[in-house]
Formats: sequence, structure tokens, C-alpha cells
Amino acid sequence: MTEYKKNHRRGPGTHKKKPPLKKLQPGSDAKLKRVFATIGIPEKKPFIPDPFQLEALSAISKGDCLVTVPTGAGKTWIAEQAIARIFSNKGKAWYASPLKALTNSKFAEFSEIFGPENVGILTGDRKENMDAPIIIGTTEILRNQLYDAMHRGEDLNTDFVILDEAHFLGDEERGVVWEEIMIYLPVRIPLLLLSATIGNAHQIKGWLESIRKNSCIIIEEQARPVPLFPLFLHPSGTLFPLLREKEAHEHKRKLYKKVANFIAVRHSPRMAHSRQLPPMGEILSILSKYRLLPAIFFLKSRADCDNALLLCSLHPHEEGTHRREMRLERIEALTAGCPHVAGHKQMNPLKNFAVGAHHSGQLPAWKLLIETLMTEGLLDAVFATSTVAAGVNFPARTILMLNSDRFNGRDFLSLTSTEFHQMTGRAGRRGMDNIGFAVVIPGKFMDIRLVEQLFNDPPSDVFSQIKINFSMVLNLLLSHSPEQVKNLLDKSFAAYLMTTKGRKKIDGQFIGANARHLWQSFIDHLDFLKEKEYVTIDDKLSVDGEWASQLRIDHPLMVAEGFRKNLFPKTNPAMLAAVMAAFVNERVTDDETIDSSLVPKSLFQIFKKIDKGLKPFAEEMQNSGFEAPDLFFLPAVTLYLWARGMPWEEVLEISKMAEGNLAMLILRTADNLRHIKNIGRVFPDAALTSGRAIDMILRDPVIPTFEL
Repeated sequence: MTEYKKNHRRGPGTHKKKPPLKKLQPGSDAKLKRVFATIGIPEKKPFIPDPFQLEALSAISKGDCLVTVPTGAGKTWIAEQAIARIFSNKGKAWYASPLKALTNSKFAEFSEIFGPENVGILTGDRKENMDAPIIIGTTEILRNQLYDAMHRGEDLNTDFVILDEAHFLGDEERGVVWEEIMIYLPVRIPLLLLSATIGNAHQIKGWLESIRKNSCIIIEEQARPVPLFPLFLHPSGTLFPLLREKEAHEHKRKLYKKVANFIAVRHSPRMAHSRQLPPMGEILSILSKYRLLPAIFFLKSRADCDNALLLCSLHPHEEGTHRREMRLERIEALTAGCPHVAGHKQMNPLKNFAVGAHHSGQLPAWKLLIETLMTEGLLDAVFATSTVAAGVNFPARTILMLNSDRFNGRDFLSLTSTEFHQMTGRAGRRGMDNIGFAVVIPGKFMDIRLVEQLFNDPPSDVFSQIKINFSMVLNLLLSHSPEQVKNLLDKSFAAYLMTTKGRKKIDGQFIGANARHLWQSFIDHLDFLKEKEYVTIDDKLSVDGEWASQLRIDHPLMVAEGFRKNLFPKTNPAMLAAVMAAFVNERVTDDETIDSSLVPKSLFQIFKKIDKGLKPFAEEMQNSGFEAPDLFFLPAVTLYLWARGMPWEEVLEISKMAEGNLAMLILRTADNLRHIKNIGRVFPDAALTSGRAIDMILRDPVIPTFEL
């Protein structure tokens, strides 16, 4: 019997019951008494610009300027003052940002400052007051305007360009757009770059000066406008300093002794069982006791953000009646014209517990509601994935981290210094807090030693992410010979880094691409375009190449071939939206799950015709080393049913997507349809039908009906 027990393996249903976890007991280390005493709202004083802000304004009058300062330090004030100077001299300014939400926010903000008649907006789905002296738009739109200006042999119609979030230059997916703008922008137009802190600002300065022949002044500021204090939440519920004060002989701050002792214990106490979230409601009570609210919790996944809301309802903390009534009134006002958001499944915790979840799986309108309420001080906590740290402006008094890595869409990778500082940059609201806090919560996915290192590390360097694609090649050939394109590629940040520093390696990978590789990639693309007669033998765009250049989308050649072969429906807007959705979709879908009774035979026949008609071309692209999309039927069915008026909830169920993913599919499909409108000179019926399709798919709840 003893032997049996020793060797016996538990079968299903016989797992040992997990021991109960102890309830958190709020407590704080004695050393925090002095720190917590500084919590409060700063005394209201007339605004006085910081020295770095004044230095930036002075620098702008002398040439280009790169401002690299901590998140929340006051970059927007510099932009406002610089634009005001241009505006007062009857000049024009262009303000480019990476996100539509941020662009919409800046449009509203600048319209209030300069008057709505003087500010225009250009995004994929908004074009208002385009002749205004101040234009707010996305970086892709600015890049496209530069393409058009070069094609017409004209100068860009502006006197000043601001690139916000300039550290996006190093973004793997979109950094190429920032780099193209910096290369193509006429030298006469001063450039102001606004960035979070970056490690190699002097390399960017040297590169810009080498290609633009203007001086570029760096304005750096290391100090945060609101001091940051790092904390550690022990599984008992006691708060400790995370780091101890730096000794005179030390270069870095090290872990507080009690924290170091905690991680040294092999079987230290836990706040939650494996793969479970800690008791969020109890944590909020601790934060409330020590006046550390409002807070942003950075969590690993969308599911964690949603599940955290449920835990808050188990142990709700007290809230004043007046503030709750204010929140309810504000929610009712904001959602009056958006019934789907008003009935959102997460509305109960938002209304009753002052908490919300914010992540890419949610509707843009819901995320905007959360951002608005948090900005106005009507929420206690937001549970978000780390992506919210970049580009969305709702700082809190405290941020809490449960993991030291983040998901990049493919893998979980350790946080970089830049990502970490963007997250902690949300802690402490300028003008609203004397001090901000970053709380580390121990758990399976938290490497406390890494966090210690990140607090001490300088900002990450930014590297070139330029790469050649067919849209770039077609648009450059509108106005450049191949030899002139080679000269442009020689101006890339990648080429500059190669020339000045030699080839750099990080984690075994070469950074960016050198000029020789870029040129070879251009030639490879050019040869394929010649083979397919989008480019003539003498390196000029053919007639087809000229209209195809206006398809500034992810897969321009595949869509162009569809038009060439007369495969696309040109008069049926729902059908055309369905087809474009298949080219936009990036997810593998299970087409076997589609209920055939929902699908008209005509849609199935068109899709099969397109799939069969483009398959040889796709194989040729792949055999030549280029990417070609796999066309799935489920996204097409989804967009068709939505365009035909099926209710959101039914379409959502059919799509097998999260709300945010479906909304993004619809928005990106609308963007592709807008580019089809650009080729109306050649395909007038398709262009007209595209406009009708856009109107059919951009409706509640995809488009927010309120703004910040």
C-alpha cells in the first residue's frame, strides 16, 4: 500500500486542492511615511515654461530641432508655441502623429486654441478644412502628400512640419514612414521632432544634418516633471520601496533589502495561484488607503484586462456618491448617440466600480469612452495592455506592472528600456500630482531583477527600419529615375549608421539594412514591375504603373492585378467591400465554419473567380521572394453581411473576432476602398462604388459618435 502511494500518479479529478491564499492586509514600510506625505495636488501657479521648452523654441528659429524628453514633460506646449509663431507670420504648419485617435485629439485641442476655421484634419476617414493654415494628420498622409508633391514637381504646401512621437522611426512596422518623410521633406521646411527619450539622439542629429544640410539642435531633458517613486507590493499586502537610495560610490540604485530578500527565497509567498490574477479589488483598496489612485494596471493579455474587472466587483472599495453620480451623468451624455456602447457588457463595472478595460480587442468608441472618463478623473483604475503606454494620453497617479515582458504580436519579449519608460511615464499627472508611483507586483511573469535594471538603464537607441515595398517603388518612379532613387536610399538612416559606426548587431541580428542591400531590394522590385509591365524598359511607369501607384495599400500589386483582369465587382458596393476585406485580413480563418445559408451564391462565385484568377500571380510573387496575401472567405462574408445591414452582434458572432479586431478590419477595408476612389480616372464605376461601400460599412458602433 505504501509502495502504491509512492508511485501512484493522480488521474483526472484527483489533483491536490490548491491551498487558500491569504487576504491582503494593507500595510506600508516605515520608510514610505515621508514619501506618502508628499502625495497631493500641487499649488495652482501661473504656467512658467521649463528651460528646455524655451530652448526648443529658440532652436526652431535656427533650423531643425529634435526634442527628446520624458513622457508627459510638455512636448505639446512647444508644438503649440511653434505653430503660433508660424501662424502669426501668415505661414502654414503640418502636425503629424502616428495614431488617428491622437490626431483627432490634437485637432480638437488646436481648434480650440487657434480657432476651428484655422485648423484642418487629414486622416484616412476624416478630411476637413484641408486648405487651413494648420493641418493635423497622420504620418502616412503626410508621406503620401510628399509623394504627390514630388510627382507634380511642386514643393509641399507648408512652412513647418512637426513629427510627433518621432521615436516611431525605430518601429518595426511603421518606422519606414517616418524615415521616408525625413528623407523627402524639402530642406527649406524646418522640421521639429518630438520624442520620448531616446538613447542615440546624436546619431539622428548627425544623420539629419548630413541629408538636409541644416543644423539640427538637440533639446534633451532627463528630469521628469513629476518625480517617480518605485514601489513593491508584497503578497501580504504591504508596500515597500522597490529600490534603496543610491550610495555615494554607486552608479545605480539597487533593490531595497527587503525586496532582495523576498526574491532570494526559493518558495516565497504568492499573491495568486499560477496563471491566475491577483485580487484586484483588494489591491485597489490598498491603493485607495494610501491615496495612490487613479491607477493604470499593465497586464499581459486582453483576457487578463477583462477578467480583472470581475475581481474588482468581489471586493469593491468605497467611493463618494457625488463622484459616482458625475460619472453616471457623463457616461449617459457620451453614449447618448451610441446605443451599442451604452449597452456594453463591461458597463456595469465602469458605472458601479469606477474601473474599465482598455485594449485592442475593444471598439474604438469604447476605448475613447474609457480615455475620456480617465482623463476627466472619473475612474479609479484602467486595466490595459502595454500598447496603451504609447500614443494615448491618460496619465494616472500610479501605474502597476504585473509582467516584465510584452507581446509583440508574435512572441513575448522582455520589455525594452523605451517601452518601460513609456509605461512609467504615465505615472504622475503634471499639475495634478506632486509625485507619481510605479508599483511592481511579483508573479510568474515578473522578473524583478530586470525591472531593477530597467529603472537604471538609459533610453534605448532607435535604429532604421527602412525597407523597400512595391508602393514605395511605384511612387518614387513617378518622379525619380532609378539613379535618383539610389541617391535617396544613400540618404537613409540605415546607410548613415553603416557609414559612421559600422554594422551593428543586437541579439545576433543586424540592425536595419545597409544602402547596398536597399538598392538590391529596389532593383528586385523594379525587375518584377518591369516583368509585369507596370514599368517600361526605360524605367518609366507604364499607364498601369501610374494608376497602380495611387493604391497606397499593403498589397497594391495584387489589387492592381484584380482590376487589370477585371475580376472585381465594380457596381455592387457590398460585394466590393467584401472583396477588399479579404486583401486587408491578416489572420488565418476557418472558412469551414461559415453557414452557407448566409452566403449568396454570387458572392461565393466572385470570390472563387478572384482566388483562381490571382493565384498564378501570387505564386509568381512568392517565387520571386515577395509576400502575397492568402485570401480567406470568412472576412469577405463578414464585411458583406455588415454592408448589407446585418446587426452588429450577429456579424460579430459570424466573424469569430473580438469587437476591436472586427472594427479594425472594417476601418482598414474602408481605407483600401478610399484608395480605389483615387483611381477613378481609370475605373470610374469602381471609384463611385467604393464611396458607396464606405458609407455602408462606417456606421455605429464602428465609428465613435463623440470626441474628447
